[in-house]
Parts: sequence; C-alpha cells; structure tokens
Amino acid sequence: MHLDAFELHRPTSVDATVRLAGELAGRFDFLAGGTDLLPNYKMHLNLKPHLIALEDVGELHGHAGDRIGAMCRLADLEADAAFLDRYPPLADAVREVATPLVRASGTVGGNLLVETRCFFFNQSYFWRASLGFCLKADGDQCHVVPQKERCYATFSGDLAPALMALDAEVEIAGPSGRRRHPVGALYDTAGDGIQRVTLRPGELVVAVHLPPGAAHQRGRYKKLRVRPSYDFPELGVAVAGVWDDGRVSELRLAVGGVDPHPRRFDDLTDALVDHAPSEERVRALGEEVARRVRPVHNTFLQADYRRRMVAVYVRRALAEAREPVAA
Repeated sequence: MHLDAFELHRPTSVDATVRLAGELAGRFDFLAGGTDLLPNYKMHLNLKPHLIALEDVGELHGHAGDRIGAMCRLADLEADAAFLDRYPPLADAVREVATPLVRASGTVGGNLLVETRCFFFNQSYFWRASLGFCLKADGDQCHVVPQKERCYATFSGDLAPALMALDAEVEIAGPSGRRRHPVGALYDTAGDGIQRVTLRPGELVVAVHLPPGAAHQRGRYKKLRVRPSYDFPELGVAVAGVWDDGRVSELRLAVGGVDPHPRRFDDLTDALVDHAPSEERVRALGEEVARRVRPVHNTFLQADYRRRMVAVYVRRALAEAREPVAA
C-alpha cells in the first residue's frame, strides 16, 4: 500500500481554512489526526487531490472549562483525569478508542467524523476490484443489502454516543459564519453510510461544548468489539443522568455502532423520569432499543448477535450508572 500524490495545505486560522475549503470545494479532505483517513488513502478509498491539514489552526486545539477543541488529541484528554472525572461517559469513551498509539494522534473532531465502516469498503483496492467495488467507493451496488440506492456502512466512532448522552453541542464554522447545535444533529438521520453528516460545503467542526449540567452526572459508555485492545465498536451504548434516592430525575441514552448514524432514545428514557425503574422495566427498555436498531452483517459480528447485545449493554450501562459515585 502507498499514498498517491496530493497537495497539502496548512492554514493557520479558522477563517483561512474556511476560505480554502471554498476554493477547493469537492476536491479536498480535512486532515486532523489522520489515523483513519491516511490508511484509507493507502487503500485508494475515495482519494482527493488536496488535503487541508488542521494542525496549525490554533483555535482548534486544547480543552478548558466546558470546551474541547476539535483538534484536541484523545491522549491529551485521557491524561487530564480531573477533566474526565467530571464526565464519566466521555471518560469511558476516550479510553476505549483504539490503542494508546492511535489516541496519541487521533482527535476529538476526527472521531466524531470518522468514516463509516463495512466489510466491502474497508479493503484493499485489489480486493474491492475483484468483487466489483461498492456504492461507497468506485461501484454502483451495495453488497450487504443488494441494491443500488442505499449504503449500509456503519457509524464507527466512540465519542458521539457519550457526548450525545451528555447533551453536548458542536460548534461549526463555515462560509455563512458560525453555528452551534446538539452533537446528534451533526449526523444525517435521513442519510446513509455515504451521506452521513449535516455539514454544509466548506464547513468544519471547531469545538465541542459541554453544558454545565453535564458535570458529574452519573453515566457510562459500554463498548462491544472483537479485540478489546484495539477494534472499532461493534456496538457502543452511552447513558448519562441524575438519580435521587433511586428515582430518575434526568436520563439520556445513545447508541452507536449498529446503524449508519448514532441515535438517542429520548422517548424511552423520558418515560423513566420520576420513577425508580425496576429490573423488569430496565429490561423492557433494553429490548425496545434493540428492536429499533437495524444492524446488518457488514462487520465482524453477526447482526442478530449485535442486536441482542444492545439490550444487554443497555442494562449493564444503566446498572453501573445508577450506582452512587464513591467519595
């Protein structure tokens, strides 16, 4: 595998990055940590002639207070125990991303926007050519669910479910200025594995903002994967909330790794507010979430198994989250 030639651009401000993105519209990718993009380029997956590196854009770096820059390295977050102690689901998710070496380069923004994954996409050019390519790269047919209209590649980030459960917002800059909206709104729920985000042409993620109420909420992120030390999620379940003497005052639940986008299930968790959920009610919640997700067999684990594990991981996450935090 090798990298084909491309032109690398290194802007130093958000405004300059946005201008450059407008000039190169349709012919570039943003380069953050490169832990997913560059391996994909080596396998000739959707190459672009230009890369806009974000390393020198100072505003995108660092974390302080309730703000995390999009270029903040996962390893830097992991090293700040005082910060992560305030957000247990995010702490779990950061520590579950790949390996220490990947986290040393990987970024918060990169993980939010990491490419969707599929058996038939994440392969070498030679392998894909022998099969006839797929909708997501070079072909015109989905091999998972044979048809020519929809890609079923699966969302593969860890941070999004945790941040969605914490009610975090994402800050976006583009030609029309800046805007903020919930992290969940970053993903196109009407799209598929190709049309996966709601970013407009020329826009980039600047930062993530955590609401004051998220600090010290109880919560967990539970991840299912084949190799516990490395793999992308086959399933990720995040919960965050407030319990008062066993009764739920506030609760959110988000799931990733089983659909082309992460999802929150507010109608199900809102029904638990002002209640002390019994084991039966928690079990019913997990089973209903499992009923609503739509995994397909495009990752290592069978779709039916992943669906069954949704209910199991929802129960585990809730059981651990509602335990009082040790003093």
